Amino acid sequence: MIDWLNPDYTPVFKQRLKSLQVLRSDPGLIAPLKEYYKQNPADFINDWGMTFDPRMVEIGKPATMPFLLFPKQREYIEWLHNRWKSRESGLCDKSRDMGLSWLSVAFAHWMWFFYPGTVIGFGSRKEEYVDKLGEPKSLFWKLRKYIELMPYEFTPHGFDERKHASYMRIVNPESDSFIVGEAGSNIGRGARTSIYFKDESAFYEQAKSVDAALSQTSNCKIDISTSNGSGNEFFKKRHSGKISVFTFHWTSDPRKNQAWYDKQKDELDAVILAQEVDIDYNASTNDSYISGRIVEAAQQNGPADIDSVGKWIIGVDAAHEGNDKSIIHARKGRLNLEQRVLSQVRGDVLAGAVVDFIDILIKTDDDLHQIVIELDGPGASCYDHLKNSKYADKIKGVHTGVRLKDDRNYNVRAKLHRNARDYLEDGSVCLFPDTEFKSQISSIKYSYRDGLLLMQSKKEYKSSFSKSPDKSDAFILTFGADDNISKKSSRSGRLLNGWMG
Repeated sequence: MIDWLNPDYTPVFKQRLKSLQVLRSDPGLIAPLKEYYKQNPADFINDWGMTFDPRMVEIGKPATMPFLLFPKQREYIEWLHNRWKSRESGLCDKSRDMGLSWLSVAFAHWMWFFYPGTVIGFGSRKEEYVDKLGEPKSLFWKLRKYIELMPYEFTPHGFDERKHASYMRIVNPESDSFIVGEAGSNIGRGARTSIYFKDESAFYEQAKSVDAALSQTSNCKIDISTSNGSGNEFFKKRHSGKISVFTFHWTSDPRKNQAWYDKQKDELDAVILAQEVDIDYNASTNDSYISGRIVEAAQQNGPADIDSVGKWIIGVDAAHEGNDKSIIHARKGRLNLEQRVLSQVRGDVLAGAVVDFIDILIKTDDDLHQIVIELDGPGASCYDHLKNSKYADKIKGVHTGVRLKDDRNYNVRAKLHRNARDYLEDGSVCLFPDTEFKSQISSIKYSYRDGLLLMQSKKEYKSSFSKSPDKSDAFILTFGADDNISKKSSRSGRLLNGWMG
Protein backbone atom coordinates (compact mmCIF):
# COMPACT_ATOMS: atom_id res chain seq x y z
CA MET A 1 0.00 0.00 0.00
CA ILE A 2 1.39 3.39 -1.02
CA ASP A 3 0.48 6.83 0.23
CA TRP A 4 0.60 8.44 -3.22
CA LEU A 5 0.80 11.97 -1.82
CA ASN A 6 3.73 11.09 0.46
CA PRO A 7 5.22 7.83 -0.83
CA ASP A 8 7.75 5.75 1.08
CA TYR A 9 9.45 3.38 -1.34
CA THR A 10 11.74 1.71 1.22
CA PRO A 11 9.51 -1.38 1.65
CA VAL A 12 9.27 -1.70 -2.13
CA PHE A 13 13.04 -1.66 -2.58
CA LYS A 14 13.40 -4.23 0.19
CA GLN A 15 10.83 -6.50 -1.44
CA ARG A 16 12.50 -6.20 -4.84
CA LEU A 17 15.90 -6.99 -3.33
CA LYS A 18 14.46 -10.04 -1.59
CA SER A 19 12.87 -11.22 -4.85
CA LEU A 20 16.18 -10.81 -6.70
CA GLN A 21 17.97 -12.83 -4.05
CA VAL A 22 15.45 -15.65 -4.48
CA LEU A 23 15.80 -15.57 -8.27
CA ARG A 24 19.57 -15.54 -8.15
CA SER A 25 19.68 -18.39 -5.67
CA ASP A 26 17.51 -20.53 -7.97
CA PRO A 27 18.11 -19.60 -11.65
CA GLY A 28 15.50 -22.16 -12.71
CA LEU A 29 12.81 -19.69 -11.67
CA ILE A 30 13.81 -17.16 -14.33
CA ALA A 31 12.44 -18.93 -17.42
CA PRO A 32 8.86 -19.49 -16.13
CA LEU A 33 8.82 -15.98 -14.67
CA LYS A 34 9.79 -14.51 -18.03
CA GLU A 35 7.09 -16.56 -19.71
CA TYR A 36 4.56 -15.08 -17.31
CA TYR A 37 5.79 -11.52 -17.83
CA LYS A 38 5.64 -11.98 -21.60
CA GLN A 39 1.84 -12.13 -21.33
CA ASN A 40 1.45 -9.64 -18.48
CA PRO A 41 3.20 -6.34 -19.21
CA ALA A 42 1.58 -4.41 -16.34
CA ASP A 43 2.92 -6.88 -13.77
CA PHE A 44 6.39 -6.79 -15.31
CA ILE A 45 6.49 -2.98 -15.18
CA ASN A 46 5.07 -2.87 -11.66
CA ASP A 47 7.52 -5.51 -10.36
CA TRP A 48 10.76 -4.23 -11.91
CA GLY A 49 10.29 -0.92 -13.70
CA MET A 50 11.94 2.26 -12.46
CA THR A 51 11.12 5.87 -13.25
CA PHE A 52 12.79 9.22 -12.68
CA ASP A 53 11.40 12.55 -11.46
CA PRO A 54 13.82 15.28 -10.29
CA ARG A 55 10.94 17.09 -8.55
CA MET A 56 10.98 14.42 -5.85
CA VAL A 57 14.30 15.78 -4.57
CA GLU A 58 12.51 18.96 -3.50
CA ILE A 59 10.51 16.98 -0.92
CA GLY A 60 13.43 14.88 0.31
CA LYS A 61 12.72 11.82 -1.86
CA PRO A 62 15.07 10.09 -4.33
CA ALA A 63 14.64 11.17 -7.96
CA THR A 64 14.79 7.51 -9.02
CA MET A 65 11.89 5.41 -7.77
CA PRO A 66 10.02 2.17 -8.42
CA PHE A 67 7.46 2.43 -11.20
CA LEU A 68 4.40 1.38 -9.22
CA LEU A 69 1.26 1.50 -11.33
CA PHE A 70 -1.89 2.97 -9.89
CA PRO A 71 -5.15 1.54 -11.30
CA LYS A 72 -5.57 3.92 -14.24
CA GLN A 73 -1.97 3.41 -15.34
CA ARG A 74 -2.39 -0.37 -15.21
CA GLU A 75 -5.58 0.04 -17.25
CA TYR A 76 -3.63 2.05 -19.84
CA ILE A 77 -0.94 -0.64 -20.17
CA GLU A 78 -3.63 -3.29 -20.64
CA TRP A 79 -5.36 -1.07 -23.21
CA LEU A 80 -2.07 -0.73 -25.14
CA HIS A 81 -1.54 -4.49 -24.99
CA ASN A 82 -5.02 -5.11 -26.41
CA ARG A 83 -4.51 -2.57 -29.21
CA TRP A 84 -1.27 -4.24 -30.28
CA LYS A 85 -2.60 -7.80 -30.05
CA SER A 86 -5.73 -6.79 -31.98
CA ARG A 87 -3.66 -4.96 -34.62
CA GLU A 88 -5.70 -1.80 -34.25
CA SER A 89 -4.92 1.83 -33.54
CA GLY A 90 -5.94 3.88 -30.53
CA LEU A 91 -5.97 7.41 -29.15
CA CYS A 92 -5.24 8.65 -25.65
CA ASP A 93 -6.25 12.17 -24.60
CA LYS A 94 -4.88 13.23 -21.26
CA SER A 95 -4.38 15.89 -18.65
CA ARG A 96 -0.83 17.17 -18.38
CA ASP A 97 1.75 15.44 -16.17
CA MET A 98 0.10 12.01 -16.05
CA GLY A 99 3.23 9.96 -16.73
CA LEU A 100 2.15 8.85 -20.20
CA SER A 101 5.67 9.18 -21.62
CA TRP A 102 7.12 6.85 -18.98
CA LEU A 103 4.21 4.43 -19.40
CA SER A 104 4.75 4.28 -23.17
CA VAL A 105 8.51 3.87 -22.68
CA ALA A 106 7.91 1.03 -20.21
CA PHE A 107 5.55 -0.73 -22.61
CA ALA A 108 8.03 -0.28 -25.47
CA HIS A 109 10.79 -1.83 -23.36
CA TRP A 110 8.55 -4.80 -22.51
CA MET A 111 7.92 -5.48 -26.21
CA TRP A 112 11.55 -4.91 -27.12
CA PHE A 113 12.76 -7.34 -24.43
CA PHE A 114 10.20 -10.15 -24.71
CA TYR A 115 9.27 -10.25 -28.41
CA PRO A 116 12.05 -10.92 -30.94
CA GLY A 117 11.88 -9.05 -34.21
CA THR A 118 9.57 -6.29 -33.03
CA VAL A 119 10.09 -2.65 -34.01
CA ILE A 120 8.64 0.05 -31.78
CA GLY A 121 8.42 3.57 -33.19
CA PHE A 122 8.24 6.94 -31.44
CA GLY A 123 7.50 10.19 -33.22
CA SER A 124 7.01 13.79 -32.20
CA ARG A 125 6.94 17.19 -33.87
CA LYS A 126 10.41 18.17 -32.64
CA GLU A 127 13.61 16.11 -32.50
CA GLU A 128 14.40 17.32 -28.97
CA TYR A 129 11.21 15.65 -27.73
CA VAL A 130 12.26 12.31 -29.22
CA ASP A 131 16.00 12.19 -28.64
CA LYS A 132 18.47 14.71 -27.33
CA LEU A 133 21.46 13.37 -25.44
CA GLY A 134 21.49 14.53 -21.84
CA GLU A 135 17.91 15.88 -22.05
CA PRO A 136 15.60 14.11 -19.55
CA LYS A 137 12.43 15.34 -21.27
CA SER A 138 13.26 13.38 -24.43
CA LEU A 139 11.71 9.97 -24.91
CA PHE A 140 14.97 8.19 -25.71
CA TRP A 141 16.66 9.60 -22.59
CA LYS A 142 13.84 7.95 -20.63
CA LEU A 143 14.28 4.72 -22.59
CA ARG A 144 18.02 4.59 -21.90
CA LYS A 145 17.45 5.34 -18.21
CA TYR A 146 14.72 2.69 -17.98
CA ILE A 147 16.98 0.03 -19.51
CA GLU A 148 19.92 1.09 -17.32
CA LEU A 149 17.86 0.63 -14.13
CA MET A 150 16.58 -2.84 -15.00
CA PRO A 151 18.09 -5.89 -13.20
CA TYR A 152 20.48 -7.76 -15.47
CA GLU A 153 18.02 -10.66 -15.57
CA PHE A 154 15.77 -8.42 -17.68
CA THR A 155 18.49 -6.81 -19.79
CA PRO A 156 19.48 -8.40 -23.13
CA HIS A 157 22.66 -10.47 -22.98
CA GLY A 158 25.53 -8.44 -24.41
CA PHE A 159 23.69 -5.11 -24.35
CA ASP A 160 26.09 -2.16 -24.34
CA GLU A 161 24.51 1.30 -24.32
CA ARG A 162 27.46 2.78 -26.23
CA LYS A 163 27.00 0.28 -29.05
CA HIS A 164 23.29 -0.50 -28.97
CA ALA A 165 21.63 2.78 -27.90
CA SER A 166 22.67 5.27 -30.53
CA TYR A 167 20.78 8.39 -31.61
CA MET A 168 17.09 7.60 -32.36
CA ARG A 169 17.82 3.87 -32.31
CA ILE A 170 18.03 1.23 -29.57
CA VAL A 171 18.87 -2.36 -30.53
CA ASN A 172 18.29 -5.58 -28.62
CA PRO A 173 21.39 -7.59 -29.64
CA GLU A 174 19.86 -10.79 -28.30
CA SER A 175 16.55 -10.74 -30.20
CA ASP A 176 17.08 -8.27 -33.07
CA SER A 177 14.29 -6.01 -31.81
CA PHE A 178 14.48 -2.25 -32.30
CA ILE A 179 13.11 0.99 -30.85
CA VAL A 180 13.36 3.79 -33.39
CA GLY A 181 12.57 7.50 -33.33
CA GLU A 182 11.48 10.11 -35.87
CA ALA A 183 10.52 13.77 -35.76
CA GLY A 184 8.87 16.54 -37.75
CA SER A 185 8.09 15.90 -41.39
CA ASN A 186 10.05 12.61 -41.32
CA ILE A 187 7.49 10.79 -39.18
CA GLY A 188 6.35 7.61 -40.85
CA ARG A 189 9.12 7.61 -43.45
CA GLY A 190 11.19 4.98 -41.71
CA ALA A 191 10.91 1.21 -41.36
CA ARG A 192 7.68 -0.64 -40.69
CA THR A 193 6.86 -0.92 -36.99
CA SER A 194 4.93 -3.25 -34.71
CA ILE A 195 3.49 -0.29 -32.80
CA TYR A 196 3.99 3.45 -33.26
CA PHE A 197 3.60 6.12 -30.57
CA LYS A 198 2.73 9.63 -31.78
CA ASP A 199 3.65 11.99 -28.97
CA GLU A 200 1.61 15.25 -28.52
CA SER A 201 -0.32 14.34 -31.63
CA ALA A 202 -2.73 17.30 -31.42
CA PHE A 203 0.11 19.71 -32.13
CA TYR A 204 1.40 18.36 -35.46
CA GLU A 205 1.44 20.99 -38.20
CA GLN A 206 1.05 18.44 -41.01
CA ALA A 207 -1.14 15.89 -39.25
CA LYS A 208 -2.78 14.57 -42.42
CA SER A 209 0.60 13.96 -44.07
CA VAL A 210 1.85 12.18 -40.97
CA ASP A 211 -1.23 9.95 -40.86
CA ALA A 212 -0.87 9.17 -44.55
CA ALA A 213 2.78 8.19 -44.11
CA LEU A 214 2.07 6.06 -41.04
CA SER A 215 -0.87 4.29 -42.68
CA GLN A 216 1.59 2.00 -44.47
CA THR A 217 4.05 1.81 -41.57
CA SER A 218 2.15 0.15 -38.72
CA ASN A 219 -1.10 -1.65 -37.94
CA CYS A 220 -1.09 -0.14 -34.46
CA LYS A 221 -0.68 3.61 -34.17
CA ILE A 222 -1.21 5.27 -30.79
CA ASP A 223 -1.98 9.01 -30.76
CA ILE A 224 -1.20 10.59 -27.37
CA SER A 225 -1.82 14.22 -26.54
CA THR A 226 -3.28 16.91 -24.38
CA SER A 227 -6.08 18.75 -26.17
CA ASN A 228 -5.32 21.61 -28.53
CA GLY A 229 -8.67 23.02 -29.59
CA SER A 230 -11.28 21.55 -31.90
CA GLY A 231 -9.93 22.43 -35.32
CA ASN A 232 -7.31 19.72 -35.76
CA GLU A 233 -7.06 16.12 -36.91
CA PHE A 234 -6.53 14.83 -33.36
CA PHE A 235 -9.89 16.26 -32.27
CA LYS A 236 -11.66 14.86 -35.32
CA LYS A 237 -10.13 11.43 -34.76
CA ARG A 238 -10.94 11.55 -31.03
CA HIS A 239 -14.64 12.20 -31.68
CA SER A 240 -15.08 10.19 -34.88
CA GLY A 241 -16.31 7.03 -33.17
CA LYS A 242 -13.95 5.05 -35.41
CA ILE A 243 -11.06 4.52 -33.01
CA SER A 244 -10.60 3.16 -29.50
CA VAL A 245 -10.16 6.06 -27.05
CA PHE A 246 -8.49 6.06 -23.64
CA THR A 247 -9.02 9.20 -21.55
CA PHE A 248 -6.54 9.93 -18.77
CA HIS A 249 -8.04 12.72 -16.62
CA TRP A 250 -6.17 14.14 -13.64
CA THR A 251 -8.93 13.04 -11.26
CA SER A 252 -7.92 9.40 -11.86
CA ASP A 253 -4.36 10.09 -10.63
CA PRO A 254 -4.06 9.47 -6.85
CA ARG A 255 -0.99 11.73 -6.76
CA LYS A 256 -3.22 14.70 -7.55
CA ASN A 257 -5.93 16.25 -5.41
CA GLN A 258 -7.92 19.46 -5.21
CA ALA A 259 -4.93 21.31 -3.78
CA TRP A 260 -2.88 20.30 -6.85
CA TYR A 261 -5.66 21.49 -9.15
CA ASP A 262 -6.02 24.79 -7.29
CA LYS A 263 -2.27 25.34 -7.71
CA GLN A 264 -2.57 24.72 -11.47
CA LYS A 265 -5.49 27.15 -11.56
CA ASP A 266 -3.39 29.83 -9.85
CA GLU A 267 -0.37 29.35 -12.09
CA LEU A 268 -1.83 28.69 -15.53
CA ASP A 269 -3.69 30.81 -18.02
CA ALA A 270 -7.40 29.87 -18.00
CA VAL A 271 -7.29 28.55 -21.58
CA ILE A 272 -4.19 26.43 -20.89
CA LEU A 273 -5.76 25.10 -17.70
CA ALA A 274 -8.92 24.12 -19.55
CA GLN A 275 -7.07 22.49 -22.45
CA GLU A 276 -4.14 20.79 -20.74
CA VAL A 277 -5.63 19.92 -17.35
CA ASP A 278 -9.40 19.69 -17.85
CA ILE A 279 -9.12 18.18 -21.38
CA ASP A 280 -11.47 20.88 -22.72
CA TYR A 281 -11.24 20.91 -26.51
CA ASN A 282 -13.31 24.08 -26.69
CA ALA A 283 -11.29 26.21 -24.30
CA SER A 284 -10.02 28.50 -27.07
CA THR A 285 -13.22 28.47 -29.11
CA ASN A 286 -14.88 31.89 -29.02
CA ASP A 287 -17.72 31.27 -31.44
CA SER A 288 -19.51 28.42 -29.65
CA TYR A 289 -22.95 29.30 -28.34
CA ILE A 290 -22.89 27.14 -25.21
CA SER A 291 -19.59 27.32 -23.34
CA GLY A 292 -17.81 24.29 -21.98
CA ARG A 293 -17.55 26.10 -18.65
CA ILE A 294 -21.27 25.99 -17.87
CA VAL A 295 -21.56 22.41 -19.11
CA GLU A 296 -18.69 21.30 -16.88
CA ALA A 297 -20.26 23.09 -13.90
CA ALA A 298 -23.49 21.13 -14.45
CA GLN A 299 -21.55 17.87 -14.81
CA GLN A 300 -19.92 18.43 -11.42
CA ASN A 301 -23.33 18.39 -9.72
CA GLY A 302 -24.63 15.04 -8.53
CA PRO A 303 -28.29 14.01 -8.65
CA ALA A 304 -28.58 14.45 -4.89
CA ASP A 305 -27.48 18.08 -5.25
CA ILE A 306 -30.64 19.19 -7.02
CA ASP A 307 -34.41 18.76 -6.95
CA SER A 308 -36.19 17.30 -9.97
CA VAL A 309 -39.36 19.22 -10.72
CA GLY A 310 -42.14 18.17 -13.07
CA LYS A 311 -42.31 15.16 -15.37
CA TRP A 312 -39.87 13.41 -17.62
CA ILE A 313 -39.14 14.72 -21.10
CA ILE A 314 -37.41 12.33 -23.48
CA GLY A 315 -35.32 13.63 -26.37
CA VAL A 316 -34.61 11.15 -29.19
CA ASP A 317 -31.99 11.81 -31.85
CA ALA A 318 -32.08 9.11 -34.54
CA ALA A 319 -28.93 8.39 -36.55
CA HIS A 320 -28.16 7.85 -40.18
CA GLU A 321 -26.01 4.86 -41.04
CA GLY A 322 -22.29 5.07 -40.37
CA ASN A 323 -20.51 6.19 -37.22
CA ASP A 324 -23.35 8.35 -35.87
CA LYS A 325 -25.34 7.07 -32.90
CA SER A 326 -29.00 7.12 -31.94
CA ILE A 327 -29.37 8.76 -28.53
CA ILE A 328 -32.13 8.75 -25.92
CA HIS A 329 -31.92 11.58 -23.37
CA ALA A 330 -34.10 11.85 -20.23
CA ARG A 331 -34.60 15.19 -18.45
CA LYS A 332 -36.79 15.93 -15.45
CA GLY A 333 -36.52 19.56 -14.46
CA ARG A 334 -32.92 20.08 -13.40
CA LEU A 335 -32.01 16.39 -13.51
CA ASN A 336 -30.50 14.74 -16.61
CA LEU A 337 -29.71 11.03 -16.67
CA GLU A 338 -26.94 9.16 -18.48
CA GLN A 339 -27.88 8.91 -22.14
CA ARG A 340 -28.79 5.63 -23.80
CA VAL A 341 -26.62 5.11 -26.90
CA LEU A 342 -27.50 2.75 -29.77
CA SER A 343 -25.51 2.01 -32.92
CA GLN A 344 -26.93 1.38 -36.41
CA VAL A 345 -30.50 0.52 -35.45
CA ARG A 346 -33.64 0.74 -37.60
CA GLY A 347 -36.51 3.02 -36.69
CA ASP A 348 -38.62 0.19 -35.26
CA VAL A 349 -35.73 -1.04 -33.08
CA LEU A 350 -35.08 2.48 -31.80
CA ALA A 351 -38.78 2.92 -31.02
CA GLY A 352 -38.74 -0.32 -29.04
CA ALA A 353 -35.66 0.85 -27.12
CA VAL A 354 -37.41 4.14 -26.30
CA VAL A 355 -40.45 2.28 -24.96
CA ASP A 356 -38.27 -0.04 -22.84
CA PHE A 357 -36.27 2.92 -21.52
CA ILE A 358 -39.43 4.75 -20.46
CA ASP A 359 -40.95 1.64 -18.91
CA ILE A 360 -37.96 1.40 -16.55
CA LEU A 361 -37.98 5.13 -15.93
CA ILE A 362 -41.60 5.35 -14.76
CA LYS A 363 -42.08 2.03 -13.04
CA THR A 364 -43.96 3.44 -10.07
CA ASP A 365 -46.08 6.24 -11.55
CA ASP A 366 -47.11 7.96 -14.76
CA ASP A 367 -44.37 10.55 -14.70
CA LEU A 368 -43.89 11.08 -18.44
CA HIS A 369 -44.68 14.41 -20.04
CA GLN A 370 -43.50 14.03 -23.63
CA ILE A 371 -41.21 12.27 -26.09
CA VAL A 372 -39.65 14.70 -28.56
CA ILE A 373 -38.08 13.45 -31.77
CA GLU A 374 -36.70 15.35 -34.74
CA LEU A 375 -38.43 14.65 -38.04
CA ASP A 376 -35.85 16.25 -40.38
CA GLY A 377 -34.11 12.97 -41.12
CA PRO A 378 -34.08 9.33 -39.96
CA GLY A 379 -36.24 10.13 -36.92
CA ALA A 380 -39.42 9.92 -39.01
CA SER A 381 -39.41 6.10 -38.99
CA CYS A 382 -38.99 5.92 -35.22
CA TYR A 383 -41.74 8.53 -34.83
CA ASP A 384 -44.17 6.47 -36.91
CA HIS A 385 -43.54 3.37 -34.80
CA LEU A 386 -43.90 5.29 -31.54
CA LYS A 387 -47.27 6.62 -32.74
CA ASN A 388 -48.42 2.98 -32.68
CA SER A 389 -47.02 2.32 -29.18
CA LYS A 390 -48.61 2.67 -25.76
CA TYR A 391 -47.01 6.11 -25.55
CA ALA A 392 -48.66 7.37 -28.73
CA ASP A 393 -50.30 10.32 -26.97
CA LYS A 394 -46.93 11.42 -25.56
CA ILE A 395 -45.00 11.65 -28.83
CA LYS A 396 -44.16 14.99 -30.44
CA GLY A 397 -42.27 15.45 -33.70
CA VAL A 398 -40.41 18.65 -34.46
CA HIS A 399 -38.89 20.09 -37.63
CA THR A 400 -35.88 22.03 -36.34
CA GLY A 401 -35.33 23.82 -39.65
CA VAL A 402 -38.72 25.58 -39.59
CA ARG A 403 -38.40 29.39 -39.74
CA LEU A 404 -39.68 31.39 -36.79
CA LYS A 405 -41.11 34.87 -36.49
CA ASP A 406 -40.28 35.65 -32.87
CA ASP A 407 -37.74 38.40 -33.72
CA ARG A 408 -35.00 36.46 -31.89
CA ASN A 409 -34.41 33.07 -33.47
CA TYR A 410 -33.96 32.23 -37.13
CA ASN A 411 -35.48 28.75 -36.79
CA VAL A 412 -36.60 26.13 -34.28
CA ARG A 413 -33.03 24.79 -33.90
CA ALA A 414 -31.86 28.22 -32.76
CA LYS A 415 -34.71 28.53 -30.26
CA LEU A 416 -33.99 25.13 -28.74
CA HIS A 417 -30.32 26.03 -28.26
CA ARG A 418 -31.25 29.39 -26.72
CA ASN A 419 -33.56 27.67 -24.25
CA ALA A 420 -30.89 25.07 -23.43
CA ARG A 421 -28.26 27.74 -22.74
CA ASP A 422 -30.64 29.69 -20.48
CA TYR A 423 -31.34 26.44 -18.63
CA LEU A 424 -27.64 25.61 -18.11
CA GLU A 425 -26.69 29.14 -17.09
CA ASP A 426 -29.06 28.87 -14.14
CA GLY A 427 -26.33 26.92 -12.35
CA SER A 428 -28.50 24.41 -10.49
CA VAL A 429 -28.48 21.73 -13.19
CA CYS A 430 -27.21 18.15 -13.01
CA LEU A 431 -25.72 16.59 -16.17
CA PHE A 432 -24.16 13.16 -16.38
CA PRO A 433 -20.32 13.59 -16.64
CA ASP A 434 -19.81 12.65 -20.29
CA THR A 435 -16.81 14.27 -21.99
CA GLU A 436 -18.13 13.59 -25.49
CA PHE A 437 -21.43 15.29 -24.71
CA LYS A 438 -19.57 18.30 -23.34
CA SER A 439 -17.34 18.46 -26.39
CA GLN A 440 -20.25 18.28 -28.81
CA ILE A 441 -22.53 20.83 -27.20
CA SER A 442 -19.74 23.35 -26.69
CA SER A 443 -18.43 22.95 -30.25
CA ILE A 444 -21.61 24.00 -32.06
CA LYS A 445 -21.03 27.45 -33.50
CA TYR A 446 -23.50 30.26 -34.01
CA SER A 447 -23.98 33.36 -36.12
CA TYR A 448 -26.73 35.85 -36.91
CA ARG A 449 -28.79 36.16 -40.05
CA ASP A 450 -30.96 39.24 -40.48
CA GLY A 451 -30.35 39.91 -36.79
CA LEU A 452 -31.70 36.48 -35.77
CA LEU A 453 -29.78 33.72 -33.97
CA LEU A 454 -28.70 30.96 -36.34
CA MET A 455 -27.02 27.77 -35.16
CA GLN A 456 -24.53 25.68 -37.12
CA SER A 457 -26.44 22.93 -38.92
CA LYS A 458 -25.84 19.22 -38.39
CA LYS A 459 -24.40 18.99 -41.89
CA GLU A 460 -21.96 21.83 -41.24
CA TYR A 461 -20.94 20.33 -37.89
CA LYS A 462 -20.34 16.92 -39.40
CA SER A 463 -18.26 18.47 -42.17
CA SER A 464 -15.99 19.96 -39.52
CA PHE A 465 -15.84 17.07 -37.07
CA SER A 466 -16.68 13.98 -39.18
CA LYS A 467 -19.53 13.14 -36.81
CA SER A 468 -23.00 14.45 -36.01
CA PRO A 469 -23.60 16.15 -32.63
CA ASP A 470 -26.02 13.35 -31.72
CA LYS A 471 -25.57 13.48 -27.94
CA SER A 472 -25.99 17.24 -27.90
CA ASP A 473 -29.04 17.14 -30.17
CA ALA A 474 -30.85 14.58 -28.02
CA PHE A 475 -30.48 16.92 -25.04
CA ILE A 476 -31.47 19.98 -27.06
CA LEU A 477 -34.64 18.27 -28.27
CA THR A 478 -35.99 18.06 -24.71
CA PHE A 479 -36.52 21.82 -24.96
CA GLY A 480 -38.97 21.24 -27.79
CA ALA A 481 -41.63 19.82 -25.46
CA ASP A 482 -44.89 21.62 -24.86
CA ASP A 483 -44.89 23.92 -21.85
CA ASN A 484 -47.80 22.49 -19.87
CA ILE A 485 -45.59 20.46 -17.53
CA SER A 486 -46.81 19.67 -14.02
CA LYS A 487 -44.87 21.53 -11.32
CA LYS A 488 -44.99 18.62 -8.88
CA SER A 489 -41.66 18.43 -7.03
CA SER A 490 -39.89 15.29 -5.93
CA ARG A 491 -36.40 14.33 -4.77
CA SER A 492 -34.52 12.32 -7.36
CA GLY A 493 -33.40 9.55 -5.01
CA ARG A 494 -35.07 6.49 -6.54
CA LEU A 495 -33.54 7.22 -9.94
CA LEU A 496 -29.98 7.47 -8.78
CA ASN A 497 -29.10 3.78 -8.88
CA GLY A 498 -26.44 4.00 -11.58
CA TRP A 499 -28.10 7.03 -13.18
CA MET A 500 -30.07 4.56 -15.29
CA GLY A 501 -26.70 3.51 -16.75
